[in-house]
Amino acid sequence: MFDLAISGRNICTPEGMREGVVLVHKGIIVDILPNLPAAAISTEIDIGELVLMPGIIDPHVHINEPGRTDWEGFETATRSAAAGGITTLVEMPLNADPVTITADAFDKKAAAAEGQLHVNCGFWGGVVPANTPELEKLISKGVLGFKAFLTHSGIDEFPNVTGSDLHQSIPIIARHHLPLLVHAELTTNVQPPPVNNPQSYKSYLLSRPRQWEDDAIALMIRLCEQYQCRVHIVHLSSAGSIEQIKQARQKGLPVTVETAQHYLYFNAEEIPDAQTAFKCAPPIREKENNEQLWQALQEDTIDFVATDHSPAPPAMKEISSGNLMKAWGGIASLQLALPVLWTAARKRNIPVTRMAQWLCEKPALLPGLQKSKGRIAKGFDADFVVWDPNKQFRVTAEALHHKHKITPYMNQELYGVVEQTWLAGQLIFERGRFPVLNKGKIITP
Repeated sequence: MFDLAISGRNICTPEGMREGVVLVHKGIIVDILPNLPAAAISTEIDIGELVLMPGIIDPHVHINEPGRTDWEGFETATRSAAAGGITTLVEMPLNADPVTITADAFDKKAAAAEGQLHVNCGFWGGVVPANTPELEKLISKGVLGFKAFLTHSGIDEFPNVTGSDLHQSIPIIARHHLPLLVHAELTTNVQPPPVNNPQSYKSYLLSRPRQWEDDAIALMIRLCEQYQCRVHIVHLSSAGSIEQIKQARQKGLPVTVETAQHYLYFNAEEIPDAQTAFKCAPPIREKENNEQLWQALQEDTIDFVATDHSPAPPAMKEISSGNLMKAWGGIASLQLALPVLWTAARKRNIPVTRMAQWLCEKPALLPGLQKSKGRIAKGFDADFVVWDPNKQFRVTAEALHHKHKITPYMNQELYGVVEQTWLAGQLIFERGRFPVLNKGKIITP
């Protein structure tokens, strides 16, 4: 007896694309067979030529609840995720109020999430100066790892750490074999030129030089080697760090790296002035730099791609003024993770199987979910996205489920339409509809 059988000619497995039938029982993949078995099956569907891929995992999302739900919130963020084929999120610690740097704050966030999750959601804890005594309490609560900033986070309650702070916190994190995620910009080493025009994108780009990233990553590689702590560099934008990351890997150091869709899709030369929807930190850099990011991704120096979905209300984004220096630095893109990456990848003749590696299989490793999520294989959770890689659509505000319809992808023509999303063998999204709601769970180790 099986609960679900999905037949198709393009099933994306770790071994490659194959034709067959995926059988599911009690939310788990039981088998993948060439043909339907002679057995009782509650629900049978045939997706034909559409792609069946593991549910997408995005381990870098700012949901901002409790305390800043007017920025996003669990309901809208996880609904957007479901519409985009994302079945698992891990939420960052800094934009909620209180920030997730204590066990008490973790309890408040978990309570806020209850009953609002349309997909699964885990939490990162925060590392800030003087919260070292809270780290093991947060671990006992179920954080999947920790996040630290080497420069101002934008949130005063989440200050950046220094090398001294990291020498205190890293040994604890390393002892528990958890990852330390780092926003890698050291803003004290190089003085950028003065900004004469706050609406100029070039001026904003120059205000956050690549060397800030390169110096910060060099520091984290040294600390990784000293303590053998799992260090993860979030949203890499500087190609200047690729070589030192390669060298760290050659030494066998546990350093991993992500980049974001916007660094692979946009180039600084094409960004108009005063368009604050494009503002993020680190900034979107020049085409030559970003082509090197693509190469590093294809060579597996960059492990995976995550959105860094970081929305804010229109006033904070300075939409009216176009002031790039004052605007909140964050790009809203959660629902568009798959089509944005696929649209850019297909121009490079990159196969669909790489999408599954960059959006599903490899992101599962960071929060320690690789034994249950990110693959279509026996024993794994029946989390799926069914999508059409050949179908094109235009991004409109009406189709987005984010709380604020502000995104640099507005009106872009993208390939890759998500037709269905399945969570633990249940259909949670289908062609604009949400057949069942609130099926997501809080993920802990």
